[in-house]
Parts: sequence; C-alpha cells; structure tokens
Amino acid sequence: MRYGLIANPEKEECIKFAKEIIEKLDPVVEMETAKALGMDGISIEEMNVDVIITVGGDGTILLALQRARGRILGVNMGLLGFLTEISPEELDDAIKRIESGDYFIDKRMRIKVRLNGERLYDCTNEVVIHTAEIAKLRSYTIFYEKELLDEFRADGLIVATPTGSTSYALSAGGPILHPNLEGMVLTPIAPFKKYPKSFVLPEGKIRIELKDGRSNLLVLDGQYSVRISKKDIVEIEKSENYAEFIRFSNSPIKRIRERLIG
Repeated sequence: MRYGLIANPEKEECIKFAKEIIEKLDPVVEMETAKALGMDGISIEEMNVDVIITVGGDGTILLALQRARGRILGVNMGLLGFLTEISPEELDDAIKRIESGDYFIDKRMRIKVRLNGERLYDCTNEVVIHTAEIAKLRSYTIFYEKELLDEFRADGLIVATPTGSTSYALSAGGPILHPNLEGMVLTPIAPFKKYPKSFVLPEGKIRIELKDGRSNLLVLDGQYSVRISKKDIVEIEKSENYAEFIRFSNSPIKRIRERLIG
C-alpha cells in the first residue's frame, strides 16, 4: 500500500503529527507539508497514491481531493471535521485495518465546473459565486437543462453536492441531503426578494449567467477562486469522478446526527 501525506502547514499540531506519520509509514509528502518539516516533497498535483492521509480539517481534505489522486483517510485536527474519519490516537489501528482490508470505500458524488467552456477543478462540497464587494447585490439568471429556472438579485449563490449540503449551503438556509443521493442543491445567499430557500435538482446541467457588469468571485470548495463578470458563463453538472473516502463504519446518518445535530 502506497501512502501520501498532506497536512495543514499553518497549524503546529498538524505538522507535529505529520512528523510522527513519516516516522511510521515513510509516505510520499506533499510539498507545502514537506517545507514546514524542513524536507523535500512533491507538488500536490503529482501525488498519485493508494491512500492520502490528510492531517487537519475538512479544508485539508477538500484541497487533497481537488489537486491530488488517491483515497482519503482524514485525521481530524480541526473543530468539526465532518469529512474526517479518525482522531490522531486511532491512526495505528486504522493503518492495521487498511493493510488487512478491513475497511470500505465511501464514494461521494462530485460536480464539474466549466467557466466559458474551460473545465476547472471538480468540487466535492460546493461551487460558490458571490459578490466581490461587501454589501453589493448582484443579478443572476439560472438555467437548468436549458430551461429558465429563475432570476434573482442576491449576495451570491451556492451550488452544493449532497456532501456539501452540510457545509456552507446549510448555513445559508439550505436542506441536508443524504450523502448517497446524486443531485445538487442551489441556494441563494441573502436574496433581495422573498424566495424559496433552495432548489433541489436531479442530475443535469446548471448554467449561470451574470446580469450586471459588476465583479463576482467564483470559488470552488473554498480552495480556488477566480474573478468573473457579466460576459462569463458558469456551467455545473455531475462529474464522472467520485471522491473516495476510507471508512470503518457505514453510518452517514449517525455522522450527521453526531456532528451537526448533537
């Protein structure tokens, strides 16, 4: 089994634990993690391993899924760690179970994003379009499968996967979707008019047009952003690529209950 390692380089406790992992497993180490450890590493885009061990929170996992290739074993060093699987104390047992085949793969739908026809990174959680200026509404026209869905003014909008429905979209008033569903939920951010909280949509293509000349930011899983404006077209649909997580228990409802509902 070939392991890779990506840690949050800005957190001392993550780098300290990453060093312990290196001493145990001799994994391929991502470049920014390696720099924080004073060693050589490889770029995240070059990482192609069987298992990527992430040390941090959900942001570290989303970065790994966006740029690297491999199944994810998330070690929770963050606050919520909704996508993570184990605590640092559980790593040794987790490696033993992986080596003996005592685990299963949790496959999650991702969405692909095109900006003016050019494919960007796939998203595991969400695509966000929001105003590039504080307290400035923007106008959006939304099409689903070439049919007009709606037009509205808002601070922005979120298109989330079922996995991402428990993240930013939930904070914006969207529903929680079971992670095994394959569809998308579109949620406006602070819309101007009285508006349904969200559209829950089956697989299909969402097309977003910007109706004024003011600047927006297109943000993918909180890890990549680009400025967009009136002439730009954003298209979103199901990706052919899935996120794959190593799990030791198969209970997504329990995960939602424990980490969100309490």
